[in-house]
Amino acid sequence: MKVEFTVNGDRRDVDVEPRRTLADALREDLGLTGTHVGCEHGVCGACTVLVDGEPVRACLMFAVQAEGSSVTTVEGMAGPDGGLHPLQEAFSAHHGLQCGFCTPGMLMSALDLLTREERPCRARIREEMSGNICRCTGYVGIVNAVEAAANELATGPEPA
Repeated sequence: MKVEFTVNGDRRDVDVEPRRTLADALREDLGLTGTHVGCEHGVCGACTVLVDGEPVRACLMFAVQAEGSSVTTVEGMAGPDGGLHPLQEAFSAHHGLQCGFCTPGMLMSALDLLTREERPCRARIREEMSGNICRCTGYVGIVNAVEAAANELATGPEPA
């Protein structure tokens, strides 16, 4: 089946079998290997992408379900000049990554959170990121990174 959708701002079409997952279509058909496939059961969160602005486990969604949708992958976080997004910079600066396998899914989940909430508290960050499994960092650096990026991206003064 031919499926047409927008990926990171570019209109794309791909021929897929109806059973092909969005993760496989992104990685193998479109060459966007930033979306990682871990558990293939929707548990680890490594494959998280945004579909029409909502976080989705790409290993659980069929590519045909993305027809007409807008998909954002970790590759789409880069700025117009190709520079890192403030979240990506914060993950690096605050040691929110080690092996990097979970990082794309973590970044997409954090991006979703910061789109909905300008300055989430640390407890909220932990709650939102709990759907993504990291076996390396212990999460402190991840929470610090999301908090730092939230402060950098926020438009208003920091709450007292």
